[in-house]
Amino acid sequence: MKFNKTTLALLLAGTASFSQLSYAEASLADALSASTVKTDMNLRYESVSQDNALKDADALTLRTRVTLATGDYNNLSAVIEFEDSRQVLGMDSYNDTVGNNGDHSVIADPETTELDQAFVQYKADGVTAKLGRQVITFDGHRFVGHVGWRQDRQTFDGATFAYAADDLTLNYGYITQRNRIFAEAKDLDSKDHLLNASYKTSVGKLTAYGYLLEVDNGISNGLDTYGASFTGATKLDSTKISYQLEYATQDADSADMSYSADYMLAEIGAGFSGVTAKLGYEVLGSDDGMYGFSTPLATLHKFNGWSDQFLSTPKEGLADLYVSLSGKALSGKWAVTYHDFSADDASATVDDLGSEINALYARPFNKMLSGGIKFAAYSAGDAGAGKVDTDKVWVWLTAKF
Repeated sequence: MKFNKTTLALLLAGTASFSQLSYAEASLADALSASTVKTDMNLRYESVSQDNALKDADALTLRTRVTLATGDYNNLSAVIEFEDSRQVLGMDSYNDTVGNNGDHSVIADPETTELDQAFVQYKADGVTAKLGRQVITFDGHRFVGHVGWRQDRQTFDGATFAYAADDLTLNYGYITQRNRIFAEAKDLDSKDHLLNASYKTSVGKLTAYGYLLEVDNGISNGLDTYGASFTGATKLDSTKISYQLEYATQDADSADMSYSADYMLAEIGAGFSGVTAKLGYEVLGSDDGMYGFSTPLATLHKFNGWSDQFLSTPKEGLADLYVSLSGKALSGKWAVTYHDFSADDASATVDDLGSEINALYARPFNKMLSGGIKFAAYSAGDAGAGKVDTDKVWVWLTAKF
């Protein structure tokens, strides 16, 4: 057989194309073979006792989360994750927030099976972009978090973009749906814009943010928050000193009225002899006793007491003066916190918002198993605030493999 130049060129081109296709197939196969499957199971008992007409609540629930993550292919990867929460041993005497046992106290862990995450990710040259259902958190979860304490954690549908270079980090997210902790029936369509930028200095991290939130229900309900924070730590002899300052302002539009309120946080900590002590003062301000500063995307259980008395800020606002101690013991971690709550803009009937004691001990047993016990005791203040004495206890065992 004779080969002219044209035939030879076609053969060479075909060989090159076949090689590229084979390489692409091999790379894709490598990415798939690098995929991982992880399982996270959390068995938890929770009890709630309140000084009111509601019956005491008890729940034993098991949350199972299975996560499949692919390897990288041309800087692309994907994650798909399912989550299931079930009542165990028939221990279901609690108000699950979705219509069951309304005569009992609330434990916000309804039974549910849902798609927890499903996103495609691009990552290269300091850029990370995600499209789909995903976990989004910023700055300790105070304004945007995953509410991971509850069995059905919070995720979001949308797109996020992050750029990191040296000490600078820039983030933007657009959310079209808030997948909240109350199963799919209470998820919310939204039009949320999240902007967050931070810069690390020699004495701490400076962060500026803007969270522009809107539930997509056809009425005016914008919630725009702009703020800045500074966090850092230093050594003073053998003592580690930590510090945090934060301020934010918020404009809220309801169907017929607009409000404005401010947020402030000041915290200082000292670590010595294996113990860390912190003193803080956090204020979620009020607009003349008519509206309280709101953080609807936050991991609210983390702040203002574990008994969850202030998941919604009172219209008089909330001032939280707290002190905490934490450390390590018996191969685990312990923490104790005391909160004193008061109104930011007191009225004739609402000033003292009560106090709370929190205590925690948690430890790993091996690489796979961990567990803990937690307690919250809230003592109510002024009757006009509508709060009652509340005790909560949690005991849990977590397995990851």
